[in-house]
Amino acid sequence: MSSQLENEASFEATTLGFLRRQFTQLKPLPAGITLDGQVAIVTGSNAGLGLSACKQLLQLGLSHLVMGVRSQAKGDVAAAQLRKSFPSALISVWIVDMESYDSVCAFASRCESLDRIDIVILNAGLIKTPYTVVQATGNEVTLQVNYLSTALLTILLLPILKAKKIGGGSRPPVISIVGSDLMYQHEVELKGPVLPPFQQEDSFSQFSWYGKSKLLQAIFISKLAEFVNPNDVLVNVSNPGMTSGTDFFRGYPALVMKLIAVGQWILARPVNVAATTYLDAVLVQGEKSQGSFTSDWTIKPYSKLWYTPEGQELKDRLWEETMEELNFVGASKIVNGLKS
Repeated sequence: MSSQLENEASFEATTLGFLRRQFTQLKPLPAGITLDGQVAIVTGSNAGLGLSACKQLLQLGLSHLVMGVRSQAKGDVAAAQLRKSFPSALISVWIVDMESYDSVCAFASRCESLDRIDIVILNAGLIKTPYTVVQATGNEVTLQVNYLSTALLTILLLPILKAKKIGGGSRPPVISIVGSDLMYQHEVELKGPVLPPFQQEDSFSQFSWYGKSKLLQAIFISKLAEFVNPNDVLVNVSNPGMTSGTDFFRGYPALVMKLIAVGQWILARPVNVAATTYLDAVLVQGEKSQGSFTSDWTIKPYSKLWYTPEGQELKDRLWEETMEELNFVGASKIVNGLKS
């Protein structure tokens, strides 16, 4: 990470930093990009940002789209709409439930059947109240979906992407994990274990848990990228910013939804504009984005915590705890094997 990014980290955590990000003008994709013959996977793709990203990939001539969704029925409806607009593309709907380690593993295994994989956008995520524990894993659901299952799917997909790299291509396969600039507003305990505090129901707050889970996600990817040769696979984190026109706050009380709608009317980006940040991360930023946080069509700093000695110690503890949690798939062995 450059010293310039480090110097900018404190500003990004301010209200002015947020406003600057939200009102940054859309940067169009470079002319001439074509995805003819290529294969892309997008999770959380039956609505909102994921569906908009799918449309934009198909508009660039994508040949095969794999939509990773939790609901087969909702996925089929969204896919039917896309097939009408893009009849020449192959559009597949595959189930992945990010609350289930078994489902994540099954989805990754199914991805091995593809002849090639050029683009992966891991967009599935949630913000949820009240405090909820996933019975199969014992983890709080925000931590499970936004962090642990996303980390697992990323680890499982990396060697598959590496193995399916097409020689002579304009870029290696790229996987972008959808993050959030809410990470700038939240901190986690700097002493002791990192993950167990997420199991403390008495201190639960849905917005805090979401922001913290995205902070952990960004820190983890910055470490994971150290094991990945950017000539084999590119891995980064992409931030769409505050976005209107999504189902993100579904299930909230009507009054809360009205207040959110007012805030989004003033500040939020349209969903089609926000989704272009995903395409920028996978198609434009290139090798310089390896292990980086991309936002507003450029590379942005990580949280200011990341640049401190305490933050680096936190990164190492988080890595160890995550590898232990995911030991059932041999996560450490998979990651270490990426170097060979």
